Amino acid sequence: MCEQHYNILTGENRVAIKAWTKGVPFEPDALAQLSNIAAMDIVHSHIAVMPDVHVGKGATIGSVIPSTKAIIPSAVGVDIGCGMVALKTSLTASQLPDNLSAIRSAFEAAVPHGRTSGRGKNDRGSWGNIPDLVALEWVKLEAQFERICEKHPSIRSSNNVHHLGTMGTGNHFLELCVDENEHIWLMLHSGSRGVGNRIGSYFIQLARKEMERHQSQLPDMDLAYLQEGSEYFDDYVEAVQWAQDFAAKNREIMMINALNALRQQIPVKFETASIAVNCHHNYVSREHHFGKDCYVTRKGAVRAEKGELGIIPGSMGAKSFIVRGLGNAQSFNSCSHGAGRVMSRTKAKKVFSIKDQIAATQGVECRKDAAVIDEIPHAYKDIEQVMAAQKDLVEVVHTLKQVVCVKG
Repeated sequence: MCEQHYNILTGENRVAIKAWTKGVPFEPDALAQLSNIAAMDIVHSHIAVMPDVHVGKGATIGSVIPSTKAIIPSAVGVDIGCGMVALKTSLTASQLPDNLSAIRSAFEAAVPHGRTSGRGKNDRGSWGNIPDLVALEWVKLEAQFERICEKHPSIRSSNNVHHLGTMGTGNHFLELCVDENEHIWLMLHSGSRGVGNRIGSYFIQLARKEMERHQSQLPDMDLAYLQEGSEYFDDYVEAVQWAQDFAAKNREIMMINALNALRQQIPVKFETASIAVNCHHNYVSREHHFGKDCYVTRKGAVRAEKGELGIIPGSMGAKSFIVRGLGNAQSFNSCSHGAGRVMSRTKAKKVFSIKDQIAATQGVECRKDAAVIDEIPHAYKDIEQVMAAQKDLVEVVHTLKQVVCVKG
C-alpha cells in the first residue's frame, strides 16, 4: 500500500481537511480558520491544505476550496490573480559581470515597485506617464473594465492603468536566478495591484451584505459568499476573471521590460528559451472534481495538473523551483505557491536586525536595509521541508537560486 502524504483532519467539520503538512509548521489559528470553512454547506468533498499554509485575512493562505453553486470572495482574496512568471534564457552564469549592482539598478528603473503614500503620478510604484507598451495593452482590457464600472462605479476610482506593468510591495519581487545547469532565468511575482484590491474588497463587502440580508448563519462573516443566481454573482465572476487577465498581462509587461533592461547590461547577445511559465496562485476557476462541477478557489496555491508547469519560490536567499504537476486528485490538482510565512511582518521586524538580513542574503544583490527585514528568509518556512511535504503533488524540473532580487 502506498504511503499517504497528507494528514486527514475531521473533528466537527462537515467535510474533511486534507493537509500536506507533514514535517512543516501548521499554526493552530490557521487550522481554526480552515475548520470554519469546512463547516460550510457549500464546500464540496473536502478542503486541501498546502504545506505553506498560514493564517490569512478571511480565508487561509495555502488552501484549495471547492464550492458548489457559490464562491467565497475572501477565499479568492484581494490580490486577485497574484502569481508568478519565469523565463529561461540562453545566458550562463559565467557571462554575468562580477558586480551585479548595475543589473539590479536597471531592473529597479525598468519596473516601478514599492509605494509612496497616496495614488497617482507621485506614487513611485505607479507609472507617472503611461509608456506606449502599457497603453497598447490597456486598450485590450479597457472595454470590459468600463462595462464592469458601469454597473459598479466605485471600481473605476482604483489605480488601474497606472499599475499595469508594476510590481507592488510586500513579498512581490523581481529576480535574476541561476539554475542547476548554470543557465540564467528571470522570475517575478505580482498580481492585479490596486484595481484587483478594489474589486476584491468591494465584492467581499457585497457578499457580507447579502449574508446579512438573508440572515445567513456563518462561522465567520469574512466567509460570506455569493450564490449562483444572486444579484451580484455574475458580476463578481466577470470582475474576477478580468482582474486575473490584468494580473497575467501585468506580469508579461514587467517581464518584457526586465528582459530589455538585462539586455542593455549584458554585452553578449542572448536568446530566451522555450520554457516560460505564467501561473496564478490567488484565483478561482470552474473545474470538475469528485463527480461535481465546482468553483475551485486557490488562495496561495498553484494548479498542478499532470504535466503542467508551475513555480514555487522560496524566500530571499533561498532556492526556488520550476515544477511539473503530478495531477493528484486529492489536492484538486494543486501544490503550494511558496514557502509560507512562520512569522508576521511586525514580529520579524522586532526579532531580526539589519545584520541578520545581511547574513541571510549573503551572495544576493538586493536591498539589505531595515525596510525589508520583514522579508528576511527566517520569517518563512524552510523551502526544502515544504517541497518534501508535497512530493506526491509535483516533481522538480529546475532548481533556481537568485543572485539579484528587487523587492517592493
